[in-house]
Amino acid sequence: MPQLLIVYHSRTGGSRQMAEAAFEAARIETPTVLKRAEQAIAEDLLQADGYIFCAPENLAALSGVMKDFFDRCYYPVLGRIEGRPYAQMICAGSDGENAARQTARIARGWRLREVQPPIIVCTHAQTPKEILADKVIQENQLSLCRDLGAAMGAGLFMGVF
Repeated sequence: MPQLLIVYHSRTGGSRQMAEAAFEAARIETPTVLKRAEQAIAEDLLQADGYIFCAPENLAALSGVMKDFFDRCYYPVLGRIEGRPYAQMICAGSDGENAARQTARIARGWRLREVQPPIIVCTHAQTPKEILADKVIQENQLSLCRDLGAAMGAGLFMGVF
């Protein structure tokens, strides 16, 4: 059976909630692994048939922990995962566009195939207190994450991707 890998980083809980929502829906469709970015390794990428990457945008960039995951795994899997499908989710205080661009650029280097535009959830956190506070992602936004997880899982299972 094809396997979906969801790799995420979260400091204040927003990205974690998004990744867990996608995971809950995806695992109904196909075997799915949920890994924190700091625990994910190249072998996880090699064992999976598709990916969802989920991270916060910090200071207008992809979070450092997620970038570290990509840095550690980039060369060990280069040329070995080409053509596999991926999607991404970003949790941001403002627009999230730069983090999404960074992830897409890394995925293009791996020659992954984007199967959906990024889901960007904006928390509108702008003050230091709001930025550092635990996040609560609204149900309508979590529903988008579940839909993505279900679609990725079903697409892998049916061989659509």
